[in-house]
Amino acid sequence: MSDDVPFLRLTGLSKRFGGVRALEEIDWDVRPGEIHCLVGENGCGKSTLIKTVAGVHPPSAGTIEIEGKPVLPLDPARAKALGIQVIFQDLSLFPNLSVAENIAVENHLDRLLKPVSWKRMRESASAVLARLGFTLDLDLVVSDLSVAERQIVAIARGLVAEARLIFMDEPTASLTRTEVDRLLGIVGRLKADGIAVVFVSHRLDEVVEIAERVTVMRDGRKVGTWPADQVNEKRIAHLMTGLDIDHWIVARDMGKAEPVLEVSGLSRRGEFADIDFTLRRGEVLGISGLLGSGRTELALTLFGMHRAEHGSIRLEGRQLALRSNRDAVRAGIAYVSEDRLSLGVILQQSIGDNIMLAVMRGMANRLGLIPGNARRQLADDWVRRLAIKVPSADRAVQTLSGGNQQRVVLAKWLATRPKVLILDSPTVGVDIKNKQGIYDVVADLARQGVAVILISDEVSELFATCDRILHMRAGRIVGEAVPGEITEANMKERIYA
Repeated sequence: MSDDVPFLRLTGLSKRFGGVRALEEIDWDVRPGEIHCLVGENGCGKSTLIKTVAGVHPPSAGTIEIEGKPVLPLDPARAKALGIQVIFQDLSLFPNLSVAENIAVENHLDRLLKPVSWKRMRESASAVLARLGFTLDLDLVVSDLSVAERQIVAIARGLVAEARLIFMDEPTASLTRTEVDRLLGIVGRLKADGIAVVFVSHRLDEVVEIAERVTVMRDGRKVGTWPADQVNEKRIAHLMTGLDIDHWIVARDMGKAEPVLEVSGLSRRGEFADIDFTLRRGEVLGISGLLGSGRTELALTLFGMHRAEHGSIRLEGRQLALRSNRDAVRAGIAYVSEDRLSLGVILQQSIGDNIMLAVMRGMANRLGLIPGNARRQLADDWVRRLAIKVPSADRAVQTLSGGNQQRVVLAKWLATRPKVLILDSPTVGVDIKNKQGIYDVVADLARQGVAVILISDEVSELFATCDRILHMRAGRIVGEAVPGEITEANMKERIYA
Protein backbone atom coordinates (compact mmCIF):
# COMPACT_ATOMS: atom_id res chain seq x y z
CA MET A 1 0.00 0.00 0.00
CA SER A 2 1.31 3.45 -0.88
CA ASP A 3 2.25 5.68 2.05
CA ASP A 4 -0.05 8.32 0.54
CA VAL A 5 -3.13 6.11 0.91
CA PRO A 6 -4.67 6.31 4.41
CA PHE A 7 -5.71 3.10 6.10
CA LEU A 8 -9.18 4.56 6.76
CA ARG A 9 -10.91 7.29 4.78
CA LEU A 10 -14.42 8.66 5.34
CA THR A 11 -16.01 10.87 2.71
CA GLY A 12 -19.26 12.76 3.30
CA LEU A 13 -20.21 10.35 6.10
CA SER A 14 -23.60 11.17 7.65
CA LYS A 15 -25.83 9.39 10.13
CA ARG A 16 -29.36 10.20 11.19
CA PHE A 17 -31.54 8.52 13.79
CA GLY A 18 -35.05 9.40 12.68
CA GLY A 19 -35.06 13.18 12.47
CA VAL A 20 -31.97 13.58 14.66
CA ARG A 21 -28.69 14.39 12.92
CA ALA A 22 -25.85 12.53 14.66
CA LEU A 23 -23.14 12.95 11.97
CA GLU A 24 -23.09 15.46 9.13
CA GLU A 25 -20.83 15.05 6.08
CA ILE A 26 -17.68 13.90 7.86
CA ASP A 27 -14.50 13.85 5.77
CA TRP A 28 -11.74 12.18 7.79
CA ASP A 29 -8.79 9.85 7.44
CA VAL A 30 -6.44 7.82 9.62
CA ARG A 31 -2.97 6.91 8.37
CA PRO A 32 -1.17 3.58 8.94
CA GLY A 33 0.73 3.57 12.23
CA GLU A 34 -0.69 6.95 13.24
CA ILE A 35 -1.71 8.01 16.74
CA HIS A 36 -4.76 10.17 16.08
CA CYS A 37 -6.77 11.77 18.89
CA LEU A 38 -10.50 12.38 18.44
CA VAL A 39 -11.95 14.94 20.85
CA GLY A 40 -15.22 16.71 21.48
CA GLU A 41 -17.87 17.17 24.12
CA ASN A 42 -20.23 14.36 25.07
CA GLY A 43 -22.93 14.15 22.41
CA CYS A 44 -20.77 15.65 19.65
CA GLY A 45 -20.86 12.43 17.60
CA LYS A 46 -17.57 10.71 18.50
CA SER A 47 -19.16 7.45 19.64
CA THR A 48 -21.56 7.40 16.67
CA LEU A 49 -18.62 7.88 14.32
CA ILE A 50 -16.73 5.00 15.91
CA LYS A 51 -19.76 2.70 15.84
CA THR A 52 -20.38 3.53 12.19
CA VAL A 53 -16.81 2.67 11.23
CA ALA A 54 -17.06 -0.51 13.34
CA GLY A 55 -20.17 -1.64 11.44
CA VAL A 56 -22.57 -1.19 14.33
CA HIS A 57 -24.53 1.63 12.65
CA PRO A 58 -25.00 1.77 8.86
CA PRO A 59 -24.32 5.29 7.57
CA SER A 60 -27.17 7.31 6.09
CA ALA A 61 -24.86 8.73 3.41
CA GLY A 62 -21.19 8.81 2.44
CA THR A 63 -18.44 6.26 1.91
CA ILE A 64 -15.94 4.31 4.01
CA GLU A 65 -12.71 3.11 2.42
CA ILE A 66 -10.05 0.78 3.84
CA GLU A 67 -6.70 1.08 2.09
CA GLY A 68 -8.39 2.88 -0.79
CA LYS A 69 -11.14 0.31 -1.33
CA PRO A 70 -14.86 0.90 -0.58
CA VAL A 71 -16.11 -1.45 2.14
CA LEU A 72 -19.81 -0.60 2.51
CA PRO A 73 -22.05 -2.29 3.48
CA LEU A 74 -20.18 -2.99 6.69
CA ASP A 75 -21.09 -5.10 9.73
CA PRO A 76 -19.11 -5.74 12.95
CA ALA A 77 -17.76 -9.11 11.78
CA ARG A 78 -16.50 -7.67 8.50
CA ALA A 79 -15.02 -4.64 10.25
CA LYS A 80 -13.03 -6.96 12.52
CA ALA A 81 -11.91 -9.02 9.55
CA LEU A 82 -10.64 -5.82 7.93
CA GLY A 83 -8.52 -5.16 11.01
CA ILE A 84 -10.75 -2.68 12.88
CA GLN A 85 -10.97 -3.22 16.63
CA VAL A 86 -12.87 -1.06 19.11
CA ILE A 87 -12.55 -0.79 22.88
CA PHE A 88 -15.89 0.79 23.72
CA GLN A 89 -16.34 3.12 26.66
CA ASP A 90 -18.79 0.74 28.38
CA LEU A 91 -16.10 -2.01 28.22
CA SER A 92 -18.66 -4.71 27.22
CA LEU A 93 -17.13 -7.29 29.55
CA PHE A 94 -18.79 -10.45 30.84
CA PRO A 95 -18.87 -9.92 34.63
CA ASN A 96 -19.41 -13.60 35.45
CA LEU A 97 -16.44 -14.83 33.37
CA SER A 98 -12.77 -14.90 34.33
CA VAL A 99 -10.06 -12.49 33.24
CA ALA A 100 -8.67 -15.05 30.77
CA GLU A 101 -12.09 -15.81 29.30
CA ASN A 102 -12.92 -12.14 28.80
CA ILE A 103 -9.61 -11.42 27.11
CA ALA A 104 -9.25 -14.40 24.80
CA VAL A 105 -12.38 -16.56 24.55
CA GLU A 106 -13.85 -14.76 21.53
CA ASN A 107 -10.85 -15.58 19.35
CA HIS A 108 -10.92 -19.23 20.39
CA LEU A 109 -14.67 -19.61 19.90
CA ASP A 110 -14.20 -18.47 16.30
CA ARG A 111 -12.59 -21.81 15.54
CA LEU A 112 -15.75 -23.66 14.58
CA LEU A 113 -16.04 -27.40 15.24
CA LYS A 114 -12.87 -27.36 17.33
CA PRO A 115 -12.82 -27.69 21.10
CA VAL A 116 -11.77 -24.62 23.07
CA SER A 117 -8.15 -24.88 24.16
CA TRP A 118 -8.21 -23.42 27.66
CA LYS A 119 -4.43 -23.69 27.84
CA ARG A 120 -3.97 -21.68 24.64
CA MET A 121 -6.56 -19.17 25.78
CA ARG A 122 -4.73 -18.61 29.07
CA GLU A 123 -1.44 -18.28 27.23
CA SER A 124 -2.95 -15.63 24.92
CA ALA A 125 -4.38 -13.70 27.84
CA SER A 126 -1.14 -13.89 29.79
CA ALA A 127 0.90 -12.72 26.78
CA VAL A 128 -1.23 -9.66 26.08
CA LEU A 129 -1.25 -8.64 29.75
CA ALA A 130 2.53 -8.92 29.68
CA ARG A 131 2.55 -6.56 26.68
CA LEU A 132 0.56 -4.11 28.74
CA GLY A 133 2.96 -4.49 31.64
CA PHE A 134 0.28 -5.68 34.06
CA THR A 135 -0.12 -8.82 36.12
CA LEU A 136 -3.64 -10.05 36.90
CA ASP A 137 -4.86 -13.37 38.25
CA LEU A 138 -6.30 -14.98 35.10
CA ASP A 139 -8.85 -16.94 37.15
CA LEU A 140 -10.40 -13.91 38.90
CA VAL A 141 -14.00 -13.20 37.96
CA VAL A 142 -14.27 -9.78 36.31
CA SER A 143 -17.04 -8.64 38.66
CA ASP A 144 -14.49 -8.87 41.51
CA LEU A 145 -12.05 -6.50 39.81
CA SER A 146 -11.68 -2.79 40.45
CA VAL A 147 -12.75 -0.28 37.82
CA ALA A 148 -9.13 0.21 36.74
CA GLU A 149 -8.51 -3.54 36.46
CA ARG A 150 -11.66 -4.01 34.36
CA GLN A 151 -10.43 -1.26 32.04
CA ILE A 152 -7.14 -3.13 31.65
CA VAL A 153 -8.98 -6.35 30.75
CA ALA A 154 -10.99 -4.49 28.10
CA ILE A 155 -7.81 -3.01 26.59
CA ALA A 156 -6.10 -6.41 26.62
CA ARG A 157 -9.06 -8.00 24.84
CA GLY A 158 -8.80 -5.39 22.10
CA LEU A 159 -5.09 -6.06 21.66
CA VAL A 160 -5.28 -9.87 21.60
CA ALA A 161 -6.83 -9.81 18.08
CA GLU A 162 -4.62 -8.87 15.15
CA ALA A 163 -5.68 -5.33 14.40
CA ARG A 164 -4.65 -2.72 11.86
CA LEU A 165 -6.64 0.07 13.50
CA ILE A 166 -7.69 0.23 17.14
CA PHE A 167 -10.24 2.72 18.43
CA MET A 168 -9.80 3.37 22.15
CA ASP A 169 -12.85 5.20 23.52
CA GLU A 170 -11.82 6.79 26.83
CA PRO A 171 -9.38 3.96 27.67
CA THR A 172 -7.63 5.89 30.43
CA ALA A 173 -10.69 7.32 32.18
CA SER A 174 -10.34 4.98 35.17
CA LEU A 175 -6.56 4.50 35.13
CA THR A 176 -3.99 6.12 37.37
CA ARG A 177 -1.14 8.10 35.88
CA THR A 178 1.28 5.17 36.17
CA GLU A 179 -1.16 2.92 34.33
CA VAL A 180 -1.76 5.64 31.74
CA ASP A 181 1.98 5.89 31.13
CA ARG A 182 2.14 2.12 30.61
CA LEU A 183 -0.77 2.24 28.18
CA LEU A 184 0.81 5.08 26.23
CA GLY A 185 3.95 2.98 26.02
CA ILE A 186 1.88 0.15 24.51
CA VAL A 187 0.33 2.60 22.04
CA GLY A 188 3.85 3.61 20.99
CA ARG A 189 4.77 -0.03 20.35
CA LEU A 190 1.58 -0.51 18.30
CA LYS A 191 2.60 2.49 16.19
CA ALA A 192 6.03 0.97 15.66
CA ASP A 193 4.30 -2.17 14.36
CA GLY A 194 2.33 -0.10 11.86
CA ILE A 195 -0.95 -0.27 13.78
CA ALA A 196 -3.00 2.93 13.80
CA VAL A 197 -4.63 4.03 17.06
CA VAL A 198 -7.54 6.45 17.35
CA PHE A 199 -7.49 7.69 20.91
CA VAL A 200 -10.62 9.32 22.37
CA SER A 201 -10.03 11.23 25.60
CA HIS A 202 -11.38 14.14 27.61
CA ARG A 203 -7.95 14.56 29.22
CA LEU A 204 -6.51 17.23 26.98
CA ASP A 205 -3.06 17.05 28.56
CA GLU A 206 -3.02 13.41 27.47
CA VAL A 207 -4.15 14.36 23.95
CA VAL A 208 -1.36 16.90 23.54
CA GLU A 209 1.16 14.42 24.90
CA ILE A 210 0.38 11.45 22.68
CA ALA A 211 -1.24 12.65 19.44
CA GLU A 212 0.36 13.15 16.06
CA ARG A 213 -2.86 14.68 14.75
CA VAL A 214 -5.95 15.91 16.58
CA THR A 215 -9.48 15.99 15.17
CA VAL A 216 -12.11 18.09 16.94
CA MET A 217 -15.85 17.40 16.60
CA ARG A 218 -18.79 19.56 17.62
CA ASP A 219 -22.54 19.01 17.09
CA GLY A 220 -22.06 16.05 14.74
CA ARG A 221 -19.60 17.87 12.47
CA LYS A 222 -15.84 17.84 12.12
CA VAL A 223 -14.46 21.21 13.19
CA GLY A 224 -11.05 20.33 11.77
CA THR A 225 -7.88 18.25 11.99
CA TRP A 226 -4.55 19.70 13.11
CA PRO A 227 -1.00 18.44 13.66
CA ALA A 228 -0.61 18.09 17.43
CA ASP A 229 2.22 20.62 17.56
CA GLN A 230 -0.16 23.32 16.27
CA VAL A 231 -2.67 23.08 19.14
CA ASN A 232 -2.51 23.23 22.93
CA GLU A 233 -5.01 22.36 25.66
CA LYS A 234 -6.59 25.81 25.73
CA ARG A 235 -7.08 25.98 21.96
CA ILE A 236 -8.53 22.46 21.83
CA ALA A 237 -10.97 23.35 24.62
CA HIS A 238 -12.04 26.46 22.72
CA LEU A 239 -12.50 24.48 19.46
CA MET A 240 -14.59 21.89 21.31
CA THR A 241 -16.88 24.27 23.14
CA GLY A 242 -16.64 27.66 21.49
CA LEU A 243 -15.87 29.00 24.97
CA ASP A 244 -12.73 30.19 26.73
CA ILE A 245 -12.48 27.62 29.54
CA ASP A 246 -10.75 28.88 32.67
CA HIS A 247 -11.49 26.88 35.80
CA TRP A 248 -8.67 27.92 38.09
CA ILE A 249 -9.43 29.06 41.62
CA VAL A 250 -7.21 30.65 44.22
CA ALA A 251 -6.49 28.39 47.18
CA ARG A 252 -7.75 29.89 50.44
CA ASP A 253 -6.21 29.79 53.89
CA MET A 254 -8.74 27.70 55.84
CA GLY A 255 -6.74 27.58 59.07
CA LYS A 256 -9.27 29.67 61.03
CA ALA A 257 -12.37 27.87 59.77
CA GLU A 258 -14.22 25.57 62.15
CA PRO A 259 -13.10 21.90 62.08
CA VAL A 260 -15.83 19.60 60.76
CA LEU A 261 -14.13 16.23 60.29
CA GLU A 262 -11.19 15.14 62.44
CA VAL A 263 -9.48 11.85 61.61
CA SER A 264 -6.86 10.51 64.00
CA GLY A 265 -4.72 7.37 63.76
CA LEU A 266 -7.17 5.72 61.36
CA SER A 267 -5.94 2.32 60.21
CA ARG A 268 -7.23 -0.71 58.33
CA ARG A 269 -4.86 -3.63 57.84
CA GLY A 270 -3.51 -4.00 54.31
CA GLU A 271 -5.13 -0.74 53.11
CA PHE A 272 -4.00 2.30 55.11
CA ALA A 273 -2.38 3.20 58.43
CA ASP A 274 -2.08 6.11 60.87
CA ILE A 275 -4.20 8.56 58.86
CA ASP A 276 -4.40 11.98 60.53
CA PHE A 277 -6.04 15.06 59.05
CA THR A 278 -8.56 17.79 59.84
CA LEU A 279 -11.17 18.98 57.34
CA ARG A 280 -12.66 22.43 57.97
CA ARG A 281 -16.02 23.93 57.13
CA GLY A 282 -16.11 25.15 53.52
CA GLU A 283 -12.73 23.59 52.71
CA VAL A 284 -11.99 21.53 49.60
CA LEU A 285 -9.32 19.00 50.56
CA GLY A 286 -7.70 17.04 47.75
CA ILE A 287 -6.23 13.55 48.08
CA SER A 288 -3.78 12.36 45.43
CA GLY A 289 -2.10 9.01 45.03
CA LEU A 290 -1.61 6.12 42.65
CA LEU A 291 -3.76 3.00 42.46
CA GLY A 292 -3.10 1.01 45.64
CA SER A 293 -2.19 4.09 47.66
CA GLY A 294 -5.23 3.56 49.87
CA ARG A 295 -7.13 6.69 48.85
CA THR A 296 -10.39 4.98 47.79
CA GLU A 297 -10.20 2.53 50.70
CA LEU A 298 -9.92 5.51 53.06
CA ALA A 299 -12.98 7.11 51.44
CA LEU A 300 -15.01 3.90 51.79
CA THR A 301 -14.08 3.73 55.46
CA LEU A 302 -15.08 7.35 56.08
CA PHE A 303 -18.42 6.48 54.44
CA GLY A 304 -18.95 3.43 56.65
CA MET A 305 -18.65 0.84 53.88
CA HIS A 306 -15.45 -0.51 55.42
CA ARG A 307 -14.69 -0.63 59.14
CA ALA A 308 -11.56 0.90 60.57
CA GLU A 309 -9.60 -1.32 62.93
CA HIS A 310 -7.89 1.50 64.83
CA GLY A 311 -8.23 5.25 65.22
CA SER A 312 -11.11 7.68 65.46
CA ILE A 313 -13.42 9.75 63.27
CA ARG A 314 -15.01 12.84 64.82
CA LEU A 315 -17.68 14.93 63.13
CA GLU A 316 -18.26 18.37 64.64
CA GLY A 317 -16.50 17.15 67.77
CA ARG A 318 -18.64 14.01 68.15
CA GLN A 319 -17.04 10.57 67.96
CA LEU A 320 -18.54 8.43 65.20
CA ALA A 321 -18.98 4.65 65.21
CA LEU A 322 -19.63 3.90 61.53
CA ARG A 323 -20.98 0.39 61.12
CA SER A 324 -22.54 1.03 57.70
CA ASN A 325 -23.00 3.72 55.08
CA ARG A 326 -26.45 4.35 56.60
CA ASP A 327 -24.68 5.49 59.78
CA ALA A 328 -22.51 7.82 57.69
CA VAL A 329 -25.48 9.35 55.86
CA ARG A 330 -27.31 9.91 59.14
CA ALA A 331 -24.23 11.63 60.55
CA GLY A 332 -24.00 13.93 57.51
CA ILE A 333 -21.38 12.23 55.29
CA ALA A 334 -22.05 11.59 51.59
CA TYR A 335 -19.89 9.72 49.06
CA VAL A 336 -19.82 9.92 45.26
CA SER A 337 -18.03 6.83 43.97
CA GLU A 338 -15.54 6.65 41.12
CA ASP A 339 -17.83 3.98 39.60
CA ARG A 340 -21.12 5.82 39.12
CA LEU A 341 -22.59 2.99 37.04
CA SER A 342 -22.49 0.39 39.82
CA LEU A 343 -22.43 2.45 43.01
CA GLY A 344 -23.89 5.81 42.03
CA VAL A 345 -27.14 5.48 40.09
CA ILE A 346 -29.67 2.96 38.81
CA LEU A 347 -29.52 3.66 35.09
CA GLN A 348 -32.98 2.30 34.24
CA GLN A 349 -34.69 4.46 36.86
CA SER A 350 -35.65 8.10 36.46
CA ILE A 351 -33.65 11.07 37.68
CA GLY A 352 -36.28 11.71 40.34
CA ASP A 353 -36.26 8.12 41.59
CA ASN A 354 -32.47 8.13 41.86
CA ILE A 355 -32.45 11.38 43.84
CA MET A 356 -35.10 9.96 46.19
CA LEU A 357 -33.04 6.84 47.02
CA ALA A 358 -30.89 8.57 49.62
CA VAL A 359 -33.66 10.59 51.30
CA MET A 360 -36.84 8.51 51.14
CA ARG A 361 -36.75 7.54 54.82
CA GLY A 362 -36.71 11.17 55.88
CA MET A 363 -39.49 12.18 53.48
CA ALA A 364 -41.94 9.33 54.14
CA ASN A 365 -45.08 10.06 56.17
CA ARG A 366 -46.41 7.91 59.03
CA LEU A 367 -47.74 5.38 56.55
CA GLY A 368 -44.36 5.05 54.87
CA LEU A 369 -45.58 6.91 51.78
CA ILE A 370 -43.90 9.84 50.03
CA PRO A 371 -46.31 12.48 48.71
CA GLY A 372 -45.97 12.76 44.94
CA ASN A 373 -45.75 16.54 44.98
CA ALA A 374 -42.88 16.44 47.51
CA ARG A 375 -40.96 13.96 45.35
CA ARG A 376 -41.54 16.02 42.23
CA GLN A 377 -40.56 19.28 43.91
CA LEU A 378 -37.32 17.80 45.30
CA ALA A 379 -36.31 16.31 41.95
CA ASP A 380 -37.16 19.44 39.96
CA ASP A 381 -35.27 21.60 42.46
CA TRP A 382 -32.04 19.60 42.09
CA VAL A 383 -32.37 19.36 38.31
CA ARG A 384 -32.55 23.16 38.28
CA ARG A 385 -29.81 23.77 40.86
CA LEU A 386 -27.30 21.47 39.15
CA ALA A 387 -28.33 22.48 35.63
CA ILE A 388 -29.07 18.89 34.56
CA LYS A 389 -30.03 19.28 30.91
CA VAL A 390 -33.33 17.42 30.63
CA PRO A 391 -36.92 18.44 29.92
CA SER A 392 -38.16 16.48 32.95
CA ALA A 393 -36.88 14.66 36.04
CA ASP A 394 -38.87 11.65 34.78
CA ARG A 395 -36.19 10.90 32.18
CA ALA A 396 -34.26 7.63 32.71
CA VAL A 397 -30.66 8.24 33.78
CA GLN A 398 -29.36 5.91 31.04
CA THR A 399 -30.50 8.45 28.41
CA LEU A 400 -28.18 11.15 29.79
CA SER A 401 -24.61 12.06 28.90
CA GLY A 402 -21.81 11.11 31.28
CA GLY A 403 -21.64 14.65 32.63
CA ASN A 404 -25.36 14.78 33.37
CA GLN A 405 -25.29 11.30 34.93
CA GLN A 406 -22.59 12.53 37.30
CA ARG A 407 -24.74 15.53 38.20
CA VAL A 408 -27.58 13.14 39.09
CA VAL A 409 -25.23 11.29 41.45
CA LEU A 410 -24.28 14.62 43.02
CA ALA A 411 -27.94 15.60 43.32
CA LYS A 412 -28.77 12.30 45.00
CA TRP A 413 -26.25 12.88 47.76
CA LEU A 414 -26.62 16.64 48.04
CA ALA A 415 -30.31 16.06 48.73
CA THR A 416 -29.21 14.50 52.05
CA ARG A 417 -27.77 17.94 52.99
CA PRO A 418 -24.33 16.56 53.92
CA LYS A 419 -21.83 18.27 56.16
CA VAL A 420 -19.01 16.34 54.46
CA LEU A 421 -19.05 15.35 50.77
CA ILE A 422 -16.49 12.85 49.51
CA LEU A 423 -15.93 12.91 45.73
CA ASP A 424 -13.89 10.01 44.32
CA SER A 425 -12.73 10.81 40.77
CA PRO A 426 -15.91 12.80 40.06
CA THR A 427 -15.07 13.80 36.49
CA VAL A 428 -13.99 10.43 35.05
CA GLY A 429 -15.42 10.18 31.54
CA VAL A 430 -16.82 13.72 31.70
CA ASP A 431 -16.10 16.22 28.91
CA ILE A 432 -14.35 19.51 29.58
CA LYS A 433 -17.43 21.77 29.72
CA ASN A 434 -19.20 19.42 32.14
CA LYS A 435 -16.00 19.21 34.19
CA GLN A 436 -16.17 22.98 34.49
CA GLY A 437 -19.76 22.62 35.66
CA ILE A 438 -18.79 20.11 38.35
CA TYR A 439 -15.93 22.36 39.51
CA ASP A 440 -18.44 25.20 39.78
CA VAL A 441 -20.74 23.00 41.89
CA VAL A 442 -17.85 22.09 44.21
CA ALA A 443 -16.89 25.74 44.61
CA ASP A 444 -20.51 26.69 45.31
CA LEU A 445 -20.85 23.95 47.94
CA ALA A 446 -17.69 25.16 49.65
CA ARG A 447 -19.07 28.70 49.75
CA GLN A 448 -22.19 27.29 51.45
CA GLY A 449 -20.01 25.71 54.15
CA VAL A 450 -19.97 22.08 52.96
CA ALA A 451 -16.61 20.43 53.63
CA VAL A 452 -15.42 18.52 50.55
CA ILE A 453 -12.85 15.75 50.08
CA LEU A 454 -11.89 15.38 46.41
CA ILE A 455 -9.90 12.32 45.34
CA SER A 456 -8.28 12.49 41.91
CA ASP A 457 -5.19 11.39 40.00
CA GLU A 458 -5.49 14.45 37.72
CA VAL A 459 -3.13 17.02 39.20
CA SER A 460 -4.71 19.80 37.13
CA GLU A 461 -8.10 18.93 38.65
CA LEU A 462 -6.74 19.08 42.19
CA PHE A 463 -5.10 22.43 41.48
CA ALA A 464 -8.35 23.72 39.94
CA THR A 465 -10.54 22.93 42.93
CA CYS A 466 -8.63 22.35 46.17
CA ASP A 467 -7.42 24.50 49.04
CA ARG A 468 -5.01 21.80 50.22
CA ILE A 469 -3.82 18.49 48.78
CA LEU A 470 -2.77 15.45 50.80
CA HIS A 471 -0.63 12.88 49.01
CA MET A 472 -0.98 9.18 49.85
CA ARG A 473 1.50 6.41 49.12
CA ALA A 474 1.36 2.79 50.29
CA GLY A 475 -1.54 3.52 52.62
CA ARG A 476 -0.03 6.53 54.37
CA ILE A 477 -0.20 10.31 54.03
CA VAL A 478 3.33 11.26 53.01
CA GLY A 479 2.93 14.93 52.13
CA GLU A 480 0.76 18.02 51.96
CA ALA A 481 0.74 20.79 49.36
CA VAL A 482 -1.07 24.06 48.78
CA PRO A 483 -1.77 25.11 45.17
CA GLY A 484 0.07 28.35 44.55
CA GLU A 485 2.93 27.33 46.81
CA ILE A 486 3.94 24.46 44.51
CA THR A 487 3.77 23.96 40.73
CA GLU A 488 1.83 21.22 38.98
CA ALA A 489 5.12 19.81 37.67
CA ASN A 490 6.54 19.58 41.20
CA MET A 491 3.35 17.94 42.42
CA LYS A 492 3.55 15.33 39.66
CA GLU A 493 7.17 14.62 40.61
CA ARG A 494 6.05 13.91 44.18
CA ILE A 495 3.23 11.63 43.06
CA TYR A 496 5.23 9.59 40.57
CA ALA A 497 8.51 9.51 42.48
